[in-house]
Amino acid sequence: MEVLRESDPAFGKRFAELLERRNPDPQVERAAAEILAGVRERGDAAVAEYAAKFDRVELTPAGFAVSTEEIEAAGKTLDASAKAAIRLACRQITVFAKEQRRKDWSFSPRPGVRLGERFTPLSRVGAYVPGGTAPLVSTVLHTVTLAKVAGVKEIVVVTPPGPGGKVHPAILFAAKCAGATEVYRIGGVYAVGALAYGTKTIRRVEKIVGPGNAYVTAAKRQVYGEVALDLVAGPSEILVLADSSADPEFIAADMLSQAEHGSGREQAFLITTDARLVPKVQAALERQARELSRSECVAKVLKNGVFFIVAKTVDGAVRLADEIAPEHLEIMMRNPERVAKKIQAAGAIFIGPWTPEPVGDFVAGPSHVLPTAGAGRYFSGLTLEHFYRRMSTVRYTAGALRREVGAITKFAEMEGLDAHGRAATIRTNRQK
Repeated sequence: MEVLRESDPAFGKRFAELLERRNPDPQVERAAAEILAGVRERGDAAVAEYAAKFDRVELTPAGFAVSTEEIEAAGKTLDASAKAAIRLACRQITVFAKEQRRKDWSFSPRPGVRLGERFTPLSRVGAYVPGGTAPLVSTVLHTVTLAKVAGVKEIVVVTPPGPGGKVHPAILFAAKCAGATEVYRIGGVYAVGALAYGTKTIRRVEKIVGPGNAYVTAAKRQVYGEVALDLVAGPSEILVLADSSADPEFIAADMLSQAEHGSGREQAFLITTDARLVPKVQAALERQARELSRSECVAKVLKNGVFFIVAKTVDGAVRLADEIAPEHLEIMMRNPERVAKKIQAAGAIFIGPWTPEPVGDFVAGPSHVLPTAGAGRYFSGLTLEHFYRRMSTVRYTAGALRREVGAITKFAEMEGLDAHGRAATIRTNRQK
């Protein structure tokens, strides 16, 4: 745990170093590239090889897919409260997603011209669901449900297998509830490669969505162009903006909620205008961490990924938060709504002391697939819009084309593209 003070002359340099360390790791990028090349060149054989190497599971291509019987059986092994929680989250995510539905529209900005947009759902998408150190059941719902609401016909889930090649039954039950059409017991970089390039057994998708560790994130970056992507969603991070009104126990609990994800690359920030809050939160972190079942992975984050920043003013705290552009941003300050309106860059904003980040992870409604590592400055979280194709529609009458042909031919002249101009004049000349 490291404490930085904005009033310190060396603060600017150290703060820049913290932002720099979130850049892609060249070693991770190289490892991902090697695995992707293997999948692209050798298809199913490479997928089976990497499943054995990384997930310690012996699979044949015939065993990549989770059968309908396995999916049906999964629901019978879950207790009633688990199924109720999954159904509740699915309903609430669906309600929010339906509010985002896009409708075709058009208008006439000038006589004889009609412009608009059409939206059609993608045909086949792949959802990556982390399942190694923790089976992220909620990620199934926060990806597949949106695709289903958008009208995607083929929704493919890939998730790392557990012991014996089994997929966690809650993941399978959630996949069925949300509307997945295929589930494969493969994970990591090789699963991203299979979705992007396709193999004899696994047909390629048009888009890959969902979060993952640093290696999955590197793989997604590298297959961009072969396939569409949602955003850069790597190891989790949280930033809490707090003043003297905040409860240090709440802050510590929320910081630990993201530290426990398990990769050791997670980050948790506290930016506060009250220096006295820092030692209170530090003590709460250490005490609460000892009580957690995943204390070993939490300890890595507490050592290397927890940062306290003492800001001079609320506006200064907001400015620093915008520079970090965190995946999750919590506001525990007086007048949190007013502070929230000042935020310009974050994956999601959690407002007030009674809105812990895990409500967003699980049940609130908006997707928990959010940009990380500062990508919130130029990416937004997963929404229904990610599952549509948008097409502009343009219609001119003969009279409208005649009125604008002069500008069209002038652009063609300026750009040296005479065929462009002729495509317009061949029509207007015929009208004479």
